[in-house]
Amino acid sequence: MKHTYHIAGMQCDKCREKVEQSLLNVDGVISVSVDLKKEEAVVEMRNHLSLEKLQDALSKDGYVIQVLKEGDKPLRKKKAQSSNDKEEGVYYCPMHCEGDKTYDKPGNCPVCGMELVKEQNLSSASSNQWTCPMHPEVIKDEPGSCPICGMDLIPLQADVSEEEKTYKRLLKKFWIAAVFTSPIFLLAMSEMFVGDALYQIVDQKYWNWFQFTLSLPVVFYATWMFFERAYKSIVTWNLNMFTLIGIGAGVAWLFSVFGMIFPDFFPEQFKTESGNVHVYFEAATVILTLVLLGQLLEARAHSKTSSAVKELLKLAPNKAVKIVDGVEVEVGIDEIALNDILKVKPGDKIPVDGIITEGDTSIDESMITGEPIPVNKSVGDAVSSGTINGNQSFLMKAEKVGSDTLLSQIINMVNDASRSRAPIQNLADKVSGYFVPVVVLISIATFIIWAIWGPEPAYAYALVNAIAVLIIACPCALGLATPMSVMVGVGKGAQNGVLIKNAEALEKMNKVNTLIVDKTGTITEGRPTVEKIGAFGKKLSEEEVLQFIVSINSNSEHPLAEATVKYGNERKIEKLKSSNFKAITGKGVVAQVNAQEVALGNPKMMEESNASLSADFLEKAKEFQKNGKTVSFLSVDNQVEGYVVIGDKIKDTSAKAIHELQEKGVDVIMLTGDNKETAKAVAEELNLSGYKAGMLPQDKLSEVDRLQKEGKIVAVAGDGINDAPALAKSDVGIAMGTGTDVAIESAMITLVKGDLNGIVKARHLSTAVMKNIRQNLFFALVYNTVGIPVAAGVLYPILGILLSPMIAALAMSFSSVSVIANALRLRNSDI
Repeated sequence: MKHTYHIAGMQCDKCREKVEQSLLNVDGVISVSVDLKKEEAVVEMRNHLSLEKLQDALSKDGYVIQVLKEGDKPLRKKKAQSSNDKEEGVYYCPMHCEGDKTYDKPGNCPVCGMELVKEQNLSSASSNQWTCPMHPEVIKDEPGSCPICGMDLIPLQADVSEEEKTYKRLLKKFWIAAVFTSPIFLLAMSEMFVGDALYQIVDQKYWNWFQFTLSLPVVFYATWMFFERAYKSIVTWNLNMFTLIGIGAGVAWLFSVFGMIFPDFFPEQFKTESGNVHVYFEAATVILTLVLLGQLLEARAHSKTSSAVKELLKLAPNKAVKIVDGVEVEVGIDEIALNDILKVKPGDKIPVDGIITEGDTSIDESMITGEPIPVNKSVGDAVSSGTINGNQSFLMKAEKVGSDTLLSQIINMVNDASRSRAPIQNLADKVSGYFVPVVVLISIATFIIWAIWGPEPAYAYALVNAIAVLIIACPCALGLATPMSVMVGVGKGAQNGVLIKNAEALEKMNKVNTLIVDKTGTITEGRPTVEKIGAFGKKLSEEEVLQFIVSINSNSEHPLAEATVKYGNERKIEKLKSSNFKAITGKGVVAQVNAQEVALGNPKMMEESNASLSADFLEKAKEFQKNGKTVSFLSVDNQVEGYVVIGDKIKDTSAKAIHELQEKGVDVIMLTGDNKETAKAVAEELNLSGYKAGMLPQDKLSEVDRLQKEGKIVAVAGDGINDAPALAKSDVGIAMGTGTDVAIESAMITLVKGDLNGIVKARHLSTAVMKNIRQNLFFALVYNTVGIPVAAGVLYPILGILLSPMIAALAMSFSSVSVIANALRLRNSDI
C-alpha cells in the first residue's frame, strides 16, 4: 500500500536524501519517493504504519511528517538561518556620527565605536502563525495541536530584537563586572575603615594578588570591548571617550600588575610600609564597571529607538480577504497584487492602499491623519493601509501594495528622519578630542625629561611620573560629567510630568527658536464636545431639540453621536422611543422617534428628508463653520426644527504656554490636518506665529526640513501617528502623553499630562541641565589642569614634591565626587 505525506523542513537535495533514507530505515517500508518542490513523500509499505512511527524516524533531523486532508494547511518549518542571513539588514550609528550613512552588516561605528543599530521595516513584522513550545520547528497558520508531542500551539512571537540582545549581553557582563569589582573596591578601601587589620591576617602582597585575580574577568571579559575600541580609535585616529577609557584604565591596571610583580623596580616613596608598591586595581575596575553601566543604560535607550517603527508595524495587517472567481479567499499581505479585489469586513484593518469599488462605510483614519472623527467613504473614495473600517463591509481594488503603501512610506520616513538628524557632538567628546593626545604627549615628555635629567634611578622616576600623569587624567569624572547631570535632570523632569528620552533633547531644547504644534489633541483636547443646541422654530424648545438628538443618536456609535449622547446624559435628558434607525453615509442618520420621522445631519441629509433649509438657517450655520465647528441639523416630520454645534475645545493651558514661549523668542506655528476654517480660528484665537491646514504626514515632514534648512532649531509637539515622521525629523520631538504610542516613541520628550505648559518646563529644565553639565566638565578638568603638571614633576626642582599615583587617583576620585555632588543640586532646581 502507498500513502502520500507532507514533509516540513526540507530545503535542499541533501534534506530530501535524509528524509528518504530515514523513512527507508523504518521496518515495514518498501520504497520512498520524495518530491522536494511539492514537499511530499510517497511511502510504500507492507502494512499500514502509524504516523507516530514515521515521525520518530524523522524527528532526529528536525523534519515533520503530516497527513493532509481536504482543507488542511501544511505545517511549515522555520528556514534555517545562516550567519549571513542573520546579518542582513540596514544598520546605522545611533550617534549619527556620519550623518545618514548606513551599513549592511552589524558592527561598531568606525568613528565613535558605538554598536550599530538595525533599522526596522515591514519585513520585520511577524505574521499570525502558531508554533509548538517544545518543537519550535513546527509552524502552522492556525491554532491547534503539535503533531509531534500533542501540545497546544502558541502564537509565534517575533524574534528578540538585536537591540534587546545587545542590552541583555551588556547586562550579563555588567553583573559579572559588579560582582568581581565590589570585593576589589572594599579591599582597597579597607584601610579607611579597619586600618591594617586585614594585613595582620594575610600579608598585603597576597591581598594584591587576590585583587589581581578578581580583576581578570572584569578586564578580559566584561569590559574587554572598551580596550578593543580604544585600540581601533587610535589606529584610525578617531579619538573618543573609549580612547580615554582604554588608556586610563589600561595604564592603571598594567601599572598595578607591573608594580606587584616587580616591586623593587620602584623608589621607596611609592611603596607601602610593607615594601609593596601601591596597586590600583580598584581604580581600573571601578572605572570600567561604571563605564559599562553607562553603556548598559545607553543600550536600553537604543533598544527603544526603533519602537516608533515597531508601533507602526503593528498597524500593518497580516491577512486579507481576496475575491477570486467570486469566492472569498484568505491570503497573506505579500500575496496581494495590483488591481486585486479585496473584501474588508467591519472592524478590520485596510490591508493595502486602494479605492472602494462597492459599498460605503466610515473609516477611522486617526492613525494616518491624527483626527479622531471617522471619515465617511463611498464608491470611488481612496482608503489607506492600516486604517480601520467601521461597521459595514465593502469591496476595494488594490492600487498600492508592499513598500508603495502610505503606511510603508510613513515607516520609511520615520526611519530616514531618525537617521538624518544632525549629530550632536557631545561637549565631553569635543574636549576629549584635544585632551587625549595632549595628555599622552605630556606623559611621553615627562618620561623623556625624567629619564635624561632626573635623579637616580632615573628610569624608575620617569616611568612612575609618566604613569601618574595618565592616572590623574583618567576619564572617570569626564565620563560622569554628562550622564550624572542627565540622570538627575531626567528624574527632576519626571517629577514634573516631563519625560526625557535622551540627553540630546536636553542639550537642544533651550536652543529651540521654532515650535511646531499639531491642533487636535495638542492645542485642543482632542475630544468632540457639544458647544450649542439651537431651536429654529416655535414648535420645539432647545431642550426638546436636544431630546430628539439624543434619542436618535443613542443608536449610533459615531464619535459625534457619542458626544451628543454624553451631553444629554449630563443634563439628564430622557430618551424617547426610537425605531427603524438608519445611518446614511456622508449625510447623517434617520429614525422614527415617538412615531415621528426624524433626521439629523448635514444639508444633504435635510434635502433627502425633504426638509427645507432657509437662507437664514444656512447663514447661521456658516457663522459656526467659519469657526471650524461641525453643525448638524434636526428635522422632525420634514420640518427643520433645530441644530447642534460640536467643536473641539482649546486646552485651558494652551494660551498661557504659547504666550510664554513667544516671550522667550520661540515662534509657534500650527500644522494640522484639519480644515482651513478651523485652523484659522484657532490660530487667531491664540495669536500664533503662523499656521497651515490640510497637512499630511509628508507635508509636516517637509515643513520641518524647510525650516531646518533656514537655520531654525525646530521642536515639534504632536500626539498622532501622522506627527511621527515630523517628530523624528525635528531637532526635539515632543509628544503628548495622551496621544498615540507611535507619537510618544518617535518623540524625545513626552508630556505626561498632554499639556503645552510642559514644553515651558522642558525648556527651563534644559537650561538648568546644560548649565550643570558645563559646571561638571569644569570640575572634571580642573584637577587635571592643576594635577597634570604636578604629576609631571614641575614642583620637584623647587619644593621636592612628586605626585604619586595614589595621590593622582585620590584627585581623580575627588573630581568624580565633585561632579556627582554638583549634579545632585539639580534636584532642588526650580523648573
